[in-house]
This record gives sequence, C-alpha cells and structure tokens, in this order.
Amino acid sequence: MSEGKTRRPKAETPKGFRDYFGTEVTERKAMLDAIAGVYHRYGFDALETSAVETVEALGKFLPDVDRPNEGVFAWRDEDEAWMALRYDLTAPLARVAAQYRNDLPSPYRRYAMGPVWRNEKPGPGRFRQFYQCDADTVGTASVAADAEICAMLSDALEVVGIPRGDYVVKVNNRKVLNGVMEVAGVLDPSDPTRFEAERGIVLRAIDKIDRLGDAGVRALLGEGRKDESGDFTKGAGLSLEQAEVVMGFVSAKRDSGAETVARLRELVGASVLGAEGVNELETIATLLDAGGYGADRIVLDPGVVRGLGYYTGPVFEAELTFEILDEKGRKRQFGSVAGGGRYDDLVKRFTGQAVPATGVSIGVDRLLAALHAKGRVAADTTGPVVVTVMDRDRMADYMAMVADLRQAGIRAEVYLGNPKNFGNQLKYADKRQSPVAVIQGSDEAARGVVVLKDLILGAKIAENATLEEWKDRPAQLEVARADLVQAVRKMLAQ
Repeated sequence: MSEGKTRRPKAETPKGFRDYFGTEVTERKAMLDAIAGVYHRYGFDALETSAVETVEALGKFLPDVDRPNEGVFAWRDEDEAWMALRYDLTAPLARVAAQYRNDLPSPYRRYAMGPVWRNEKPGPGRFRQFYQCDADTVGTASVAADAEICAMLSDALEVVGIPRGDYVVKVNNRKVLNGVMEVAGVLDPSDPTRFEAERGIVLRAIDKIDRLGDAGVRALLGEGRKDESGDFTKGAGLSLEQAEVVMGFVSAKRDSGAETVARLRELVGASVLGAEGVNELETIATLLDAGGYGADRIVLDPGVVRGLGYYTGPVFEAELTFEILDEKGRKRQFGSVAGGGRYDDLVKRFTGQAVPATGVSIGVDRLLAALHAKGRVAADTTGPVVVTVMDRDRMADYMAMVADLRQAGIRAEVYLGNPKNFGNQLKYADKRQSPVAVIQGSDEAARGVVVLKDLILGAKIAENATLEEWKDRPAQLEVARADLVQAVRKMLAQ
C-alpha cells in the first residue's frame, strides 16, 4: 500500500455473527410479543438486565491473562475487573435475585427476552449471538411451580401458531434418574463424587437414544462404541445387569401417566431420592390434569435428559412432532424448541443459602423456523404505501397525503429519492414490497383526484394474466383526493 493512502475497512459482519433485516425482525418481535402476552397473563413480570455482567457474577470460568475464552466474550475493565457479555439469561437472574432479595416478592416470577453471546466456534446455523426467551420462578420448592411452567409453555406454543397435535411437552425428573443410578450401582448417596465420570457417560448416552437407538446406548453403557467413521467412544463400563436397569428407565414410558409412574416406582426400588422424584412427577401430572392439560399436550417421559448435571429435580422439553425435509430431502421430525427444569443452586453462589428455582428457555430462532415450516408466521410484513413524487415543487402536497394515511393508522412513506425517473419509483416500491402506490401529477392535482396503483394485483396479473379471481379488480383506480384514505384502506383490505 502506498504511503499516505487510507485503508478502507471491509464491509463484512464478524465471523459467527449475522444481520437481521426488516421482515426477520418484525416476525421475531410478533412471536415474542405473543409469548410475552402468555407470560404476563400467568402473572410473570418482565425483566431487562444489562448485556454485560462481571465475570465473577457469571461464575462459569476463570479468565486467563491473554484471552478469557471459556465460552464468553470478556475483557478487563480500567479498574482491573473482568467483564463479559452474558452467555444466557439465567446467570443475570441469579445476580438480580441475590442483589434485590430484600425488595423482590418471594417467589419472584420473571420473564426475559434478548440476545446472548457465546464465544465458541460458529458453524452452519450456529451463531455467536442469538436470542433467548426465558421464564423462571425463584424462591419456591413447590412442584406446582414446575407444573405451571409446563402449562405456560404449552399455551405459548399454541398462541404463536403450533396447534395441539403438532407438539408435546415432555416431563422427567433428575431425582428419578439418580434413584435408578443408585439401584444400578453408579451413585453412592453418602459420596456424591464417587462414580461421577461413569454417571456423566450414562447421562450423555441416554441423551443420544433418539440418534443411536437401544444398541448404541447399550454399547456406551458398557465398554464403548465405535461409530461409522471408526472413532471409538469410551463407555461407562457398566455390567449387563447394571445396563439393564438403566435401559429399563429409558423405556419406562407407558400409555398413561399413572402407568409410567407405577413403572418408575418399580425401577427406583428402595432409593429414597428416587421415590421422592416419582412422587413429584405424580404430583405434577395431577396438577396439570386438574388444569385441563392432558396427554395430548404434556406427558411424563423418562427419555428426557436435558444436560441433567445442571438440574436438581423436574426437567421438561417441548418437542415439535410434525415432519420436515432435511437438507438431503429426507423426512425427519422438527425436534426440540424449548427446555428447562428445576435448578435449586441458582442464588447460593451469592448468598450461601440454597434458593429453589425453576424455569424454561425457548429457542427463538428454532421456533421461528418451525413457524416458517408450517406457514404460520403471523407478523404483518407488508411494506408501506408509497406516495410517488411527480412534481418536485409539490412536495408539500405529497407530505400532506402521507400524513393523512399515517394518522389513519396506515403505514406510508413519500418517495425521497430522485423523482426524475418514475419507473425507478415503482421499482423502489416493489423492493419495499409496497401494496399500493399513490400517484398525483399536475393534471390529477388540477382535477382534485389521485391515482391508486394496486401493486400486488399488478404482480399477480404479470404472473398469470388469465387468473379468474383477479379479473374483476382494476389494477389502477382514480379516486377523489378527499377519499384517499378510505380508498387505500379498501384496497389494502382486498
């Protein structure tokens, strides 16, 4: 580069990030507004926290001097304190619950929606910034709070356009699985750290049941599994008898909640913790049934794991059951769009006292993708009515027209580019996905009229000039200037 020449920055998004334009933002907001309406109806309050937290408050990693890269974007402030972008909406809730514990009601019910950031390797469809939508109840050990979260999740899915039959909320309990682990001999209640590695492998194996099937999970419970590429994954080293107990848990789901509960009681045997978990599941099922949430919406399913190391009691997952085509054209179920559970050590890091909590997080991008797959995005993404400019010196008249339209609640704008080429104005309206163009030259102004051009009808006629449904509707209409708002409203309604 020659000396003195200014180097221009590259106009590109950083790796792992993306931009969201008008329609995408509008659709997401409409979906989140609908979900917020459900949360609000359940008595939850909105909470907005800073995008930045202290690393100490986040508490998930120890920063190294050069680059704190354990999953977060972090930096050292001028006072030498480490700061980081939040990686989820739960860690900030823990800080808020501790910081304002004397001011907040207990239990505290809050929902939060917003972007989070993860400093991890990006991939196809995997970005370093994404949206989360959470609801949590902090300060009660009652499983009624867990049942309520499940009911609220069910209502939220239905209100955004996922009908009954296209989803199921599955409920399990960490205590039940721990009871089964105890029976299988891989959990010692007197020494929770014993068999920790084996339990981790068992958890990961169960979580892969849908992908690997019974044989693959059994292999991981035993000596290990070799995949199609030849890579070997070390197993938990369980005996055949131990593995059989775990597999019995995975396949414990029965036709009814009562039958599932009975089977789980058999499996947990004499385990006190396991029996406690089964009782909690039974209570949740009873409470949901009383509220009208039957097996067509919410079911007990021991196959739900959800990173169980994080949870201390009930866990739940919302799964969409309809089929889509993957990138290779094969049919598959859409899968999970939300999950959560009880995590009773949320605030303990700050206060030293255990504070029970339960919550759920909806995957915003996945749920929006599901709505697209079903053609159920309810947001109004129509472009604005465009008032074109035929005479540059009559801009005040055009501004008066657009003001009338806006005051009537109609989205509208005046064309503010170079008005010399009228064709370019219509191209602009097309790019803006405008439904109607308003045209008034000096001749129309002298007669006190405007011309309305139906751009949607024009596009349809261009596609297929013989369409019967469009033939009685004029693509262009002349109306009195005084009737502008009424005529545009009628055209939009059509």
